[in-house]
Amino acid sequence: MAKSATIKKPAGKSIKKEFTFRFYAELNDFLPPRRKQKVFVQSFKTPITVRETIESLGIPLSEVDMILVNGTSVDFEHKLKECDYISVFPVFESMDVSATTKVRKTALRTSIFILDAHLGKLAKYLRMLGFDTLYRSDLDDNEIIAVARKEKRIILTRDKLLLKSKEVSHGYFVRSIEKHEQLREVVAKFDLKSQFKSFTRCMTCNTILVKADKEEIHNKVDKDIFRTFNEFFYCKNCDKVFWKGTHFMRMEAYIRELV
Repeated sequence: MAKSATIKKPAGKSIKKEFTFRFYAELNDFLPPRRKQKVFVQSFKTPITVRETIESLGIPLSEVDMILVNGTSVDFEHKLKECDYISVFPVFESMDVSATTKVRKTALRTSIFILDAHLGKLAKYLRMLGFDTLYRSDLDDNEIIAVARKEKRIILTRDKLLLKSKEVSHGYFVRSIEKHEQLREVVAKFDLKSQFKSFTRCMTCNTILVKADKEEIHNKVDKDIFRTFNEFFYCKNCDKVFWKGTHFMRMEAYIRELV
């Protein structure tokens, strides 16, 4: 008698399963309107990891700081099971969630930045507040990512695609388009008020200013300025002298308003 053929299922065949998602706070900026601030169900072919689902839904991993699956904290490589409930939270720079989150080993506590070509004015304002802020209009995305990784800088950008790179660990999409509102947004987002060291950096080049001896800078300022003011600060890189004139007072008032 002839033996009947055994039918084998194809090895490693993917099966579509449903998962429930809820994204919180500003992560909703990356979702379409029908999914913003809502619980929604999405089907994926399995096996699949948390990382793959989040990326597929258009959320930059650099904006994610904590993931809960059925109430338990997991990392990006956690493999999902059918009907899992996934809660995804944004970066908690102003809170220490290192004891809870599995996404990052430690929270980024030193607030130093690198900005893309769209945020030149914001860069000057952050420097005014004393923050180490790298900015060059000719830096491309790959250079920004490389410097950020090497120097542990937070990327601030208006380019959502830049944040979707797997090489970005700490980044933030600046929502505002007006320079003053951008500064307010970033100060609030990263809880920067306690870190202000106003007027300690050159707003042009980011170099730390040094207190200048009045007699040594007499040939670098106008005679009226030299007679009126006694305290001067000097940027060795730009060869510029600064003093606490009316412009300084306006900026100081603006900072007081911020805090």
